[in-house]
Amino acid sequence: MPGDWTDEENDTVVADYFAMLAHDIAGRPYSKAEHNRLLRAIIGRPRGSIEYKHQNISAVLKGLGEAWILGYKPAFNFQASLVDSVVRWLDRYPDWLAPAARVGVGRLPSALREDVVLWIGPPPTHSNALPPAELEQMAAIARKYDVAQRDARNRALGRAGEERVLVHERATLLAAGRSDLVDHIRWVSDVDGDGAGYDIRSFDVDGSNRLIEVKTTNGWERTPFHITRNELTFADANRDDWRLVRIWDFARETRAFELRPPLEKHVSLIATSYQASFT
Repeated sequence: MPGDWTDEENDTVVADYFAMLAHDIAGRPYSKAEHNRLLRAIIGRPRGSIEYKHQNISAVLKGLGEAWILGYKPAFNFQASLVDSVVRWLDRYPDWLAPAARVGVGRLPSALREDVVLWIGPPPTHSNALPPAELEQMAAIARKYDVAQRDARNRALGRAGEERVLVHERATLLAAGRSDLVDHIRWVSDVDGDGAGYDIRSFDVDGSNRLIEVKTTNGWERTPFHITRNELTFADANRDDWRLVRIWDFARETRAFELRPPLEKHVSLIATSYQASFT
């Protein structure tokens, strides 16, 4: 069947993709070939076309800061209507965006169970960036649907990420023989509320402060994040102690990297809202 895909066709394939993605994240077996066969019977598109559409959906989800099926490598240059279809599905099933409905939190090591050190790697650099055209397509999706703000408003996701960092900080100090410091770790945002300029007060092995702001996403390492003026001001005033821990791929492998002030060395800071005052 030639021509662009219709909204109905896109919606059908997107719904099927999310059904597979739920199995994929949970580690449940499923058959891509069987899903493809059933879709061919419903919409009449050839196998290769459906498979490529699944790769397009992976690319859209990457741009939206969400997990995707690793077996469908993101393929770019997709129809704009496909992005709308994916967003429609996410709007229709908002619980998908809540980590309580995902295995990411289901397998989250709690402080009452076992302490596990996070995988912390290097932050993104120019050397590991996507090709410019693909990177711009990802950035355009993130801007249009305000991915950074959506993650910031997802309180359950943010809280789960902070809990994961608490577990990591405890495990790191215990492994270094600094059990004397563990009881002094403080979950500031939980105990005292937001507004301090950081979420967790922890310690380096030498006893110096680690004032940690946690930013969490289910997406890839380049998913944009929201940061407040207060957090930036506090970071600048506490350069020796402040750290930003960026958790990414939270729903699946939960990896992270750290950024230190000044943040302008690592990221481009773009004003996304303004306060309007009467004069």
